[in-house]
Amino acid sequence: MITASALGSFALIVGLLTLTPGIDTALVLRTAVTGRRTRAWGVVLGIQTGTLVWGVLGALGVTAVLTASHLAYTALRWAGAAYLVWMGARMVWATLRRRGGDAGPAQDADSGGGFWSGWRKGALTNLLNPKVGAFYMAVLPQFVPEGGAVAHLLAGTLLAGVHIALGVIWSGVLILFARTLRDTLRRPSARRVLDRVTGTVIAAFGARLAFGE
Repeated sequence: MITASALGSFALIVGLLTLTPGIDTALVLRTAVTGRRTRAWGVVLGIQTGTLVWGVLGALGVTAVLTASHLAYTALRWAGAAYLVWMGARMVWATLRRRGGDAGPAQDADSGGGFWSGWRKGALTNLLNPKVGAFYMAVLPQFVPEGGAVAHLLAGTLLAGVHIALGVIWSGVLILFARTLRDTLRRPSARRVLDRVTGTVIAAFGARLAFGE
């Protein structure tokens, strides 16, 4: 069984990771401002679904196989990079199309959809990021106790559950913060700035994923 001390240490590590601004933070904030609340929570739970999958795969040792296979890791890295660059460029391009007419704060294709649309976006963003898998491969073995495959699976699921719980709590804070500023940020001029900044950040993360170490 995982000791309370090990569980606390893992919670501290993933808690700091959760608080560090990144692609997840940008995506949740942007969706909370421009989309419906249900879509924002769809994004959150999609991201956390990806976290659960990576945690289970890490506990079973699958991520070790992924990172050991240069071809598999590179293919997933480029797929994730292409998806992020496409998503970011789409946001920026939509602001350029709206610039002349200011069609309204919620008329671009990316802000539509409901829970499942948000869930798919969040899950894809997380699952196509091999660095999440590399993180679990590096960190999880330090906290998973000795035992068979079932024990590893249970321990990995428990640890991923801790990560998910912290992620959901922090995302709730982000959504609450974004909703308080929604009226201001949904103005056409503010919306263009928000989408351009968010789109640029997401595309930059994609480029970093493609060309970074």
